[in-house]
Amino acid sequence: MADDTIKLTVDGQEIEAKPGQTIIQAAQDADIYIPYLCYFPGMKPYGACRMCVVSTEAGGRKGVQASCTTPVMADMIVETSSEEVVELRRGITDLLMSEHPHGCLTCHRAELCGPQDICQRHVAVTDRCTICPKNERCELKDTVRFMKLDLTSSLDYHRRDLPIHTDDPFYDRDYNLCIVCVRCVRACDEVRGDSALSMVSRSGVALVGTSHGTSLLESGCEFCGACIDACPTGALVERDYKWEKASTKVKTVCTNCPVGCEFVMDINDINKVVRMTGDLSGEASHGQACFKGKFGYDYPNHVRRLKYPMVRVDGELQRTTWEVALEAASQGLLQHLPEERGVILSPRGTNEDHYVGQKFARTVLGTNNVDTGLNRSAELLAALAAAPGHGAATNPIWGIENSKCVLVVAGNPTEEQNVLAVPVKKAVRAGANLIVIDPRETELTRYATNWLRPRPGTEITLLGGLARVILDEALEDKDFVRDRLDGVDEFKKAIWSFDLMRVSQITGVSEDEIRSAARAYGNGSPASLLHGTDGIVAGDHADLLAAVMNLALMTGNIGCAGGGVYPLYSGANTQGGNDVGAAPNLLPGYRSVSSNSDRDVISSSVGGTYPQRPGKSVRDMVAGDGIKALIVLADGWNPDVAGMTTNGLVNPGFMVVSDAFMSDTASRADVVFPAATYAEVSGTITNLERRVQKVNPGLELRHEEREGWRTLADLANVMGGSGFGYETSSEVFEEIRKVVPDYAGLTHARIEGRGIQSPARDETSNGTGILFSSEERLSVVPMAIREPVSLPNREYPFTLGHGRVLLRPEEDVQVVRDERSMNYIERDTLIEIHPEDAADLDVSEGDRVAINAQQDSSASPLPDFGYVRLSSPHRGFVSVTTLFAEVVTGIQDSGDIDISPSVKGLPLRHVSLAKAPILREAGMAAD
Repeated sequence: MADDTIKLTVDGQEIEAKPGQTIIQAAQDADIYIPYLCYFPGMKPYGACRMCVVSTEAGGRKGVQASCTTPVMADMIVETSSEEVVELRRGITDLLMSEHPHGCLTCHRAELCGPQDICQRHVAVTDRCTICPKNERCELKDTVRFMKLDLTSSLDYHRRDLPIHTDDPFYDRDYNLCIVCVRCVRACDEVRGDSALSMVSRSGVALVGTSHGTSLLESGCEFCGACIDACPTGALVERDYKWEKASTKVKTVCTNCPVGCEFVMDINDINKVVRMTGDLSGEASHGQACFKGKFGYDYPNHVRRLKYPMVRVDGELQRTTWEVALEAASQGLLQHLPEERGVILSPRGTNEDHYVGQKFARTVLGTNNVDTGLNRSAELLAALAAAPGHGAATNPIWGIENSKCVLVVAGNPTEEQNVLAVPVKKAVRAGANLIVIDPRETELTRYATNWLRPRPGTEITLLGGLARVILDEALEDKDFVRDRLDGVDEFKKAIWSFDLMRVSQITGVSEDEIRSAARAYGNGSPASLLHGTDGIVAGDHADLLAAVMNLALMTGNIGCAGGGVYPLYSGANTQGGNDVGAAPNLLPGYRSVSSNSDRDVISSSVGGTYPQRPGKSVRDMVAGDGIKALIVLADGWNPDVAGMTTNGLVNPGFMVVSDAFMSDTASRADVVFPAATYAEVSGTITNLERRVQKVNPGLELRHEEREGWRTLADLANVMGGSGFGYETSSEVFEEIRKVVPDYAGLTHARIEGRGIQSPARDETSNGTGILFSSEERLSVVPMAIREPVSLPNREYPFTLGHGRVLLRPEEDVQVVRDERSMNYIERDTLIEIHPEDAADLDVSEGDRVAINAQQDSSASPLPDFGYVRLSSPHRGFVSVTTLFAEVVTGIQDSGDIDISPSVKGLPLRHVSLAKAPILREAGMAAD
């Protein structure tokens, strides 16, 4: 043990604790149980319930203290079950029982009763545990059983008779079951950085409620479910499968975004997923989730799952056998030349799926036309291969908590990579500066100390302006630049062209704002930089990556704890796909397809030769571009929402689709294979921080579904391919280890239960949390200032930035109910317009305008009308901000089986505006 370990005695047993630990934390580490209700891992000590009281003696002083708030001391003596402590706990429990239904909690027959049994003690139905949705998974019940309370209490029970809230999306709130431990409020506040729940006063009694109004929709809830997972009773509970109990629990990983949140998957007796709970031991997410992972898990249970292979006969898809379907797929693909074939892999696919997919494309189909469904641009892929760390995050996700400054450019992590935003908000609360570069208003702009709103398309020039200020004011890390960087002189010569006055004219951001943000970042080491591609045209993606890396390198924010660069990918396993070569220009291990180096090694490992010319990206394949035969693994991929099509994926001539449902894409295919889902596969994914994680099956396959790698391997064998005789996903991963050096030290067994960050090049390595922490040389690259290129659009002359936030307390929001008694919100939309544009439109502050947008199937719906606010920073640019509540109510109404791929984003839109009649009193749209 370390020298600073503190020794104390608990119930006669000497244990060791870390400095700063509380008594309950030290006891739990030593497997000593102390009952508690308000304490929860990851939250500050609170001491509300006093259930964890213990007697202590330290420094000659004795007392009874709450173990969750009392720090350990050297030579402290703790007793957890003395007569005095037990009696005190029983008194506390009696007080709790006076306001909580407890007819079953103290009954000796509780184990013998079922929900339909008549209570022989004549306890009211509403007071029985058997009708509680958290029966047998209730922490209060476990605590009361441990306390062995008497059947009767001297205190009278008073039911609160509060209404049960079942009118908001996803989960129910029954405050009759609340014990006011305040875990939910603290989870929302301390852990998530939100304020949807708070303590409220009802008739002089403190209870939990919404912070604004009566609905979660108007209080800024992001429906992450952290409050549900923290609640020790049935007060907060998921609505779907509310009464279901788990017979099996399986640790797995969410496949809806690149954060890779770890979950515990609850499976019931009839082979259904009934619940997803954040895994507190998970290193990628620390038990946190978003609404997609927490509530979007149900689709594997759906009756409309594809069950059998299908082949198109006389224009209609008909059920067939796997053998017939594989032969039909083989014959159809062989009718076309290698360069006319393409493979699109599921963004949810495992590393095993992606590896076998690229191997099949290259060695069987003879093409490099292979890509994952949400790889946004070939240009960015080409840059990633040469970028430090191959474009992956250089640091762990939760290292952002220790940043003194965070810069977010062209991304919306609170929605797209939700849990990644949690450590950002924690860093801000701890005093870090937050710089957001985005013309839209997003949730993080509400936390920002510097919100820069450049003209769309000028973000790279703005980053160059920040770099110019950092050099002008000598804010660079001089030691790092001198000792670690190459290309500095050329970079400095190029950066002198970024005259700040010119940068300001191009971007529309004032010189003072640029200087303020540059100083915050330059003086804010360690600093983290999160970069997306929102609003950036594909041709500029690589230059944006270079600008981001230049800024991080010049300030020494690479290779240090609390610093680093984080890419904001879209697909759940985009990083893993790139690692294993599922890209048109990359081979496994980030080798270029056009390079001769290691060619023999790769050829022998993948079981055949491959073409040397880079293939087509997913966008090119979707657009046609010479492709006449496609294989699509479509689980979780909606090409319209991904912004690649407007009316679905067109069959290019022959198409094979593997999907979990008869999606629009599958309905257009010639051959359809039934796909397994996240709940049925065994494999690995790699999240954006390079953490290779194990996906575990919880459900048994019900029909003839197959995993993606198995479908492709079976097809390869029918087509005469060699090296596809895999029996398990572990065998596929063993082959991956041979050709991807960064995975050489990993096995399925090693990453079971905890992911390991690559590179892990031997089996003794525990991975690499921070890249470039040693003294290897790195390079900055010259940048060129650029003018924005905008093509005139007479029909839609304005560019609109659609923003979205959780809460705008300064605006009026009305909650209304539909015929199903479900809540919705109604509000007036404000549209920001530049005063000169307003004059051209003959509108003034508060006037009503009609919004007509160019069609974009990837974009969230816009309101039809807005009320003018003369505050747009740029001519030709307008913006609206909607509430996240509109997203969740839209999902509630959509009827989508698989909600995650259907959630639309916030791309820049082309719109036209026209003055419209005022339907209400002017001025109501004001602040």
